Amino acid sequence: MSGSIPFYQKHHRHYDRGYRSRETQSAISQYQQSSSTYSSHSSKSSKGIRAATYTALGEGGLSPQRAKPTYLAMDKENQIIGYVVPIFRGSHEFQSGLSDTEEARAKESAGYLARRDLFASGVESERIEHKSHRTVMRESAERISLSKRIHENEEYHKRLNEDSLMHTPEFVIKPRSHTVWEKQCVRLHCTISGWPEPRVVWYKNNVSIDPMAKPGKYKVESSYSVHSLEIDKCDFDDTAQYRVSAMNSKGETSAFASVVVKRFKGEVDESLPSPRLQSRHFGFKVPCLEYGVKFETHIVEKFGVSFGREGETLSFGCSVIIYPALQRFQPEIEWYRDDKLLVPSKWVQMHWSGDRATLTLSHLNKEDEGLYTLRVITKSGFETHSAYVFVRDADAEVAGAPGAPLDVQSLDANKDYVIVTWKQPAVDGGSPILGYFVDRCEVGTTHWSQCNDTPVKFARFPVTGLVEGRSYVFRVRAVNKAGMSHPSRVSEPVAAMDPADRTRKGPSAPWTGQIIVTEEEPVEGVVPGRPRDLSVIEATKNYVVLSWKPPGDKGHEGVMYYVEKCVSGTDSWQRVNTEIPVKSPRFALFDLAEGKSYRFRVRCCNSAGVGEPSEPTEATTVGDKLDIPSAPGRVVPTRNTDTSVVVSWEASRGAKELVGYYIESSIAGSNSWEPCNNKPVKCTRFICHGLTTYESYVFRVRAVNAAGISEFSQESEAIKVKAAIASPTPPYGITVLECVRDSMVLAWKQPTFIGGADITGYFVDYREVIGGVPGKWHEANIKAVSDRAYRVSELKENMLYQFQVRAANMAGVGIPSLPSETFKCEEWTIAVPGPPHDLQVQEVRKDSLVLLWKAPVYQGRDPVNGYYIDIKEADADFEMWRGVNEKATDKTFMKIKDLKEGESYVFRVRAQNKAGVGKASDPTEPVDAVTKPGTAEIVVNVDDDGVISLNFECSNLTADSKFVWSKNYMEMTEPERMTLETKGSKSKAIFKTPSEEDLGIYSCFVTHTDGASASYTLSEETLKDLLKISHEHKFPIIPLKTELAVELLEKGRVRFWLQAEKISANGKVEYVFNDNVIHQGEKYKMNFDKNTGVIEMFMESLGKEDEGTFTFQLQDGKATNQSSLVLIGDVFKQLQKESEFQKKEWIRKQGPHFVEYLGYEVTPECCVRLKCKVANMKKDSVALWYKDGREIKVNEKLDFSEGVLTLEITQISKKDAGIYEVVLKDDRGKDTSTLNLTDQGFKDLMNQVFSVIANSSTPLKIQSTEEGIRLYSFVSYYNDELHVTWHHKDAAIAFTERIKSGVVGEQLWLQISEPTEKDKGKYAIEFFDGKGGLRRTVELAGQAFDDAFAEFQRLKAAAIAERNRARVAGGLPDVVTIQEGKSLNLTCNISGDPVPEVTWLKNEREMVSNDHYILKFESGKFASFTITSVNTSDSGKYSILVKNKYGTESGDFTLNVIESMVDFGVMSYLADADGNVIVGPTTPVPTPSTRSVPTTPSPAAPTLTSTPANTNPQNKTRATPALKNQTPRIERSSSPPAQIPINQSPGSPTPQNQTSDTLIPSTSNTSAPQPSTPTSGEKSASTSMDNEKITAMLKDYVDNLGLSTSETELVDAMHLTELEDTTSSEPDDSTPALETENLENVCETKDD
Repeated sequence: MSGSIPFYQKHHRHYDRGYRSRETQSAISQYQQSSSTYSSHSSKSSKGIRAATYTALGEGGLSPQRAKPTYLAMDKENQIIGYVVPIFRGSHEFQSGLSDTEEARAKESAGYLARRDLFASGVESERIEHKSHRTVMRESAERISLSKRIHENEEYHKRLNEDSLMHTPEFVIKPRSHTVWEKQCVRLHCTISGWPEPRVVWYKNNVSIDPMAKPGKYKVESSYSVHSLEIDKCDFDDTAQYRVSAMNSKGETSAFASVVVKRFKGEVDESLPSPRLQSRHFGFKVPCLEYGVKFETHIVEKFGVSFGREGETLSFGCSVIIYPALQRFQPEIEWYRDDKLLVPSKWVQMHWSGDRATLTLSHLNKEDEGLYTLRVITKSGFETHSAYVFVRDADAEVAGAPGAPLDVQSLDANKDYVIVTWKQPAVDGGSPILGYFVDRCEVGTTHWSQCNDTPVKFARFPVTGLVEGRSYVFRVRAVNKAGMSHPSRVSEPVAAMDPADRTRKGPSAPWTGQIIVTEEEPVEGVVPGRPRDLSVIEATKNYVVLSWKPPGDKGHEGVMYYVEKCVSGTDSWQRVNTEIPVKSPRFALFDLAEGKSYRFRVRCCNSAGVGEPSEPTEATTVGDKLDIPSAPGRVVPTRNTDTSVVVSWEASRGAKELVGYYIESSIAGSNSWEPCNNKPVKCTRFICHGLTTYESYVFRVRAVNAAGISEFSQESEAIKVKAAIASPTPPYGITVLECVRDSMVLAWKQPTFIGGADITGYFVDYREVIGGVPGKWHEANIKAVSDRAYRVSELKENMLYQFQVRAANMAGVGIPSLPSETFKCEEWTIAVPGPPHDLQVQEVRKDSLVLLWKAPVYQGRDPVNGYYIDIKEADADFEMWRGVNEKATDKTFMKIKDLKEGESYVFRVRAQNKAGVGKASDPTEPVDAVTKPGTAEIVVNVDDDGVISLNFECSNLTADSKFVWSKNYMEMTEPERMTLETKGSKSKAIFKTPSEEDLGIYSCFVTHTDGASASYTLSEETLKDLLKISHEHKFPIIPLKTELAVELLEKGRVRFWLQAEKISANGKVEYVFNDNVIHQGEKYKMNFDKNTGVIEMFMESLGKEDEGTFTFQLQDGKATNQSSLVLIGDVFKQLQKESEFQKKEWIRKQGPHFVEYLGYEVTPECCVRLKCKVANMKKDSVALWYKDGREIKVNEKLDFSEGVLTLEITQISKKDAGIYEVVLKDDRGKDTSTLNLTDQGFKDLMNQVFSVIANSSTPLKIQSTEEGIRLYSFVSYYNDELHVTWHHKDAAIAFTERIKSGVVGEQLWLQISEPTEKDKGKYAIEFFDGKGGLRRTVELAGQAFDDAFAEFQRLKAAAIAERNRARVAGGLPDVVTIQEGKSLNLTCNISGDPVPEVTWLKNEREMVSNDHYILKFESGKFASFTITSVNTSDSGKYSILVKNKYGTESGDFTLNVIESMVDFGVMSYLADADGNVIVGPTTPVPTPSTRSVPTTPSPAAPTLTSTPANTNPQNKTRATPALKNQTPRIERSSSPPAQIPINQSPGSPTPQNQTSDTLIPSTSNTSAPQPSTPTSGEKSASTSMDNEKITAMLKDYVDNLGLSTSETELVDAMHLTELEDTTSSEPDDSTPALETENLENVCETKDD
C-alpha cells in the first residue's frame, strides 16, 4: 500500500531522515519537529486515600487539550485533606505482564467491580463537551460516593477466597473502528475485566506492536482496566486491522478494530480525538510535569549523514540543551543502531560531557553501517535525532579483490560442532566471487587456522572438529580470480559445549581458558538405545547436516555417535566417522557426490557397546536446496534532497530466507557503478545519499540470501538529483491591516518551507466566534490570491472572527495555519496609519542589508508621509528596540548599515502621517549579518559597441531559480527602457538609450536560493562616466602604449618608433614628413610588427633637409590614431650632433677601446686602485700607463684580466698626485683615457681614502695608565694626511702638556694626564673626509669616569712603588767554587729610594762583619762581600737582603770550597752564562742573580719571586763525569754570555749554548752589567794559548791528581777567583772559551 501514493504528496524532509519503513519515517520526523511528552499515571485506592484522574475539557470547536492533573487526598468521610504526589513510573510505561505476586493480585482484584463502573464512566468523561457547573458538581459527588463504595467493596473482598474471584478475561468495552485523515492521531481503547489481571498485547495485522521499537509512533497505556493504543500522525501504512489480546492463567480473548487512513481533501473533522498536543510544529511546546519540574530538551548542532571507510575511526554527536539546567540531574543518553540499543565495547565508545553526546566508532566495519539514533531521556519525556552512517570498503590489498564479508555469526553450537553464517559483500571487485574461506581461532591465542580447503559459495558453513569446552572466534574471507579480500570482523566468542551445559553456565562463552565439562560417575554400563528424530536439516552441494535427539534409554553414562550412509537403492551402509565418534547430536558430511541420493542413520555408543541404528532418513539428493533469489522488480527513483534520492523497488519474487538488498548507482551514461549501501537492507525502499546535485543517476538492485546474490534488476530511469516537491507548510503571523464595517484586510507571513516549488497562491478561511465557541470554517476566496494580503468581505459588523490561511504550490494545497487571534469586525477610526506589512530582507552582507516593506492598507485620516525603521538584536528584550533613521523616509525600502558582523537582528517599520506615528509592523524573522560564500555583486559593463549593461551572476542556482530585476526595488516585468537577458547562471539588464531618466537603484534577486541578491546605484556622475566610455567604444581609437619617439642607434642611425597596445592583422600605417607621405627606399626603412604593435622607421643619418615634423598615421577597421614628433631648431641640432658622435664612437670601437674610462676606487685596505674596462683586445694589443707624461714601467703593479686594467697604489701620499693616462693601441687603432689626480681631483681621492679610514675606525675606548686616562681608536691604515680633531663636550680640544694626542701605529689616542672633574664629559674623535665626516664618541662620565680614575690612581701608585723599591741590581753568581785558602770578594749594586737596609745571611742566619767576613755598603749603591782565606767551613748558602718601605729583594749564591789545586799561573778562567770558559787576566765581578720580594704587587710590574732556600738544587748537585777519556773543547764566542730568565726554575729547559750544570756564575738578571771589554794587551795575552795546549794542560792536571771516576764527579758549578787585584776586569766578547761536553769545572791556573 505504501507504493500507491505519489511521493510528492509527502513532506520530503520526513523521507530524508527515514530509512526503514513509513512508520519509522513518520516517527523520526515527529521527534525532530516536536518534543512530545509521554506519561502514564496509575492510581491505587488504599486506606481511604485516592488520586483523581485527568479530566479533559475542551473549548468549543477547538482541538481538545488535556486539563491540568489534580491529585486530591481524601479521608474516609470523603473530606479533602491535601494533595498526593504521584509515584513516577517513567515516561513510556505501559502494562505488559501479569502481577508478580499473588498478594498483588488479591489487592488489585478486591475492588474490581466498583473500579469497572468507575472507570467506564471515566472514559466517557474524556469526551470533549461543555458541562455546566451544576453537572460538574453532581458528577463530583457521584465519584465521592463511588469511592466510598469502592473502599467498602475492597474491605469485603479481602475476606473472600481469591480463587473464587479468578475468571477469564472479558471485554467490557471493545475497541471501535476509526476512519481518520492523514496526519491525524487516533486512539483505540477498551475496558477489560479478568482475574488475575490479564496481560494485554496489541497487534497490527497479527504482528505484535512494540512501542519501543518505533518511539513516538505508538503509545500503549493501561490504567486500571482501561487499555488504549494511540497512533501518532497516521499515514496510509497505518491502515490495517488491529487486534487487542488479553490473557491470564484462566484463558485468552481478543477483540478487533479497523483503522482506515484517508487522504486529506477538505477540512479536518475536529470532533476526532487529539490525544496528544503536537505543538512544537507551531512554534511552542507543552512539556510534561514530573515531580513539580518540567524539562525542555532541545537537540542542536545535530549530526548529519556520515560517510566512513573500513578501518577508520568516525565520531559524531549532538549538543543537548536542557532547561532548567540542574547540576544534580543528568539525562539518560542512549544510542541506537537500526533500533537496537548500543552498549559500549571495543568498537563503540560513548561520551557525555554534560552538554554534548558523542558516539565514536573505532575501526569501522560494514557491520557499523545503519541508522543511528540519539535518544535523550529526561523525566519529562525524551527527544531523538537520527541520521544514517555509510561505511565504504577499504582499499583492497590486491587490485580487483572483493570486499570483506560481514555479520559473521556462530549458530547451533554444540560439543564439537558449530555453524558459521555471514553476509556476502556488496562489492565483488569486478569479477564473480568464487567462494569463501572460514577461519577459526581459539580464544586466548592469535593463531588462525583455515576450516575449509576449498572455497564454499553458500554463506553458511558447519565447522567440526572443535575441542569440547574451548571457546572460538571465526572470520570469513571472500575470494575471486583477482585475489583474496580483507578478513571480516571476527565473530563473538562461542564455546564448544552441550547446549544444556550452556544453559546452566550462561549464554556467553569465556574469553580464555577451557570449560571443564564434568559428568556423573558412571555405573554399570548399559548399551544405549536408538537415536530419535533423525533428519536432514540442511543440504547443499558441499555438505549435508544431520540432526537427531539422544536416545531415551542411554543410561547414566554419556553417549557418542557413529554416522552411517548408503546410496539410495542399495543396502550397503558405510560408517562415516570410523575413527572418532562424535559427541554432538549434529554432524556435517562432506565429500558427497553432487546429484546422488543418500540415506543416513546414526548409532549410539558408550563403554557398554554400540547400540542399534536409528531409523534411516528419506533419500536426500546432494545439492543446494536454497535457490539464489530472483532479481528484484521495477526500480523507481524519487527525488528527495539536493544530495539524496529515494529508491523503491519491487521485492524479489519467491525469495526464501532473504537477507536483504544491495543498491548501486551510476551517473547516467558513465556505466560506472558504485554501491549505495554496504550492508543489506530488508525493506524495499532506501535513501541513497552522497550524490552530486543536479547530476543524473540511474539505479539497480540485487537481492541476497545465503545461497548467493541475485542478478541485477533492470536499471531505473535517470533522475536528476534535486530537492523533491511537496506541499508548503502553513503560513503564520496572521494580522489585520485594516478593518471597516463589513470587511477586514489580513496579512500573513510566507511559510518557512515552500515545498521546493513556487507558491502559486493562498486560500483564506474564516469562522465566527460566538460566546467563545468557534463556528464552522468558510472559504473567503475561491481563487487563490498571490499576495500575502487579502480583504475578506461580507463580514458582519461587531462580530468576532478567526482566520486561517493555506498555501498552495504545484504539489497541492498545504495544511491550514493555526487559527488566528479573535478579531472584531468594526470600523477603524484612529487618525494614525495602520502597520506596514510584508517586510522582506535582501542583499544581506556582513555590515549591511536592505529592508523592503509595503505601505499600510489603512492610511488613517491623512495619507502616509514617511516611515521609521526600528532594529534590535534578535535575543534582546523588547525594550531594546531602537530607531535606525531619525528623519522619516518616504520610500518603502532602506539600506541599513553599520551592522555588527555575525550578529542576528530583527526589524520592524512604523508609518506616519500628519496625525502621528502608527502601530509598528510585525518584526521580521532573525537575520544574521554575514556575507555568505559565493556572494556576488552587480557589475557594470560597456561592450565594444558601446552598449551599457548591468550584469549579475549567481553560483548556487537551482532548476527553478529566476532572476528578478527591480528599479528602486519595484520589479521590472516589461521595462520600456531596458532589455533583460538571462543565460545560465548570468543575467543582464541592457540600457537602450541611457539618460537621466534611468537614474536610480537597480537590484537583482534570485528566487529559490538562500537570498542571492545585489544592487547598483546609477548616479548622475556614474552615468556621465559610462556615457564617456560608451562613446569611446562606439568611436574607438587605437590605444598606444608609447607615443612617437626617436632614438639613436650605433653608427649614428636614427630610429623613429611607437607601439600600439593592440592592433589586428588588418592594421595599416602611413608615414608622413612635413605633410608628405614617405615610402620605403634608400633613405627610409620601415618596419611594422603587428604581433607586438611596434612601428619603426630608420634613417642612416640626419641632414639639414630632415628638419621638420614626422607623423605615423594608424588605422585598424574603424579605429584610428596618429602620433607626431616635431624636430626643429635646437632639438634637431642636438639630435644631429648626437648622431654624428655615435657614428664616431662606432668607428672608435672597431679597434681596442675603453668600455669604461679610467677611474679609481679605494679598497678596504686603503689601497687606491686605478682601473678601466677595455674591449676588443688582441694578443698584440698594447696597454701603456703614463703619469705626468712619463711611462710607468712594467715593474709597477700593472694587471690586465677579463677586460679590466688596474694600477694599484699602496700608501698613497702627495707624491702620487698627477695626471694618469692609459693608451690602448694595435694595428687597428688606438684609444686613450686620462684621469686627473691633481688639485681637486687628488683632494677628492684623498677624501675618499679618509672616508675608508674613518669607516674602519673602531669605537672609542677608555684605558687607564699610570700617567692618567687614555682614549683611543684603531684604524685599518693611517695616513699622515688624515685630518683628525678631538672634541670635548662638542668643542675642539686645545692641546696642552696635560692633554695630548698622538698616533702609535694604527692607534689614535688622546692622553689626559692627571685627570680632574673638569675632564668629565662626552669625547669625540672626528675624521674629516671632505663631506660630512665621521665621528666616534664615548662618554667619560659617571661610573665610566669613576672606574677609569680609580684604575689610574692604582696604576700610578704601583708605578711609584716599582720605581723606588729596594733592588739588587746584579753582581752575585749562582754558584761559586773556590780553592781552600783563596780569598773571595763579591760586589753587587743596590738601588732604592729611600736607601735600602742591607743584610747578609749565611744559611738563613744573619751575618756580622768581622775580620773573616768583611761586609761593606758604600755610597748607598755598592754592597761587597769578602772572605779572607777561604776554608771548607765557609761552604754554604749566602744571601743578601735589601729592604725599604716599597719592598724587599734578595740575592743568594752557593759557595763550594775545595782542596788546594796546582796553580797554573796568573790566568783567570771564567765561565760565561753559556758554560764557555772565558780567559782573562783577572776575575770579573760576577753578576748575582736576584729575587725580588715587592711589598705591593702590581699588575704593571710582575712580582719577582725569591729562589726557595735549597742548599742542594737539582741542577747544582749533579756529579761531574770523569774527565779521563774526554777531550776538552775550546770555542770562541762573539756574543755576550747568555742569561737565564728570572723566573726559570732549576728544572726548566736549558737555553741554547747553555748546559744544565754551569760551573761559573751566570746572571739571571737581564739588567746586570755585562763584562767589560779587555784592552788590546789583555786580548793578546788571553789568546797566547791555543785550544790544544789548554786541553792538554787540563788533562795532565786531572791525571796527576789520580782521581777516580767517582771522585771526579764534582759539584755542578765552581767559580775560582784569584784575588791578585782588588779590581777585577771583565773579559772581552772575543776571549777564547773552554767548553767541554761533560767537564763543568773551571780552574784558575797560572801560566808557566
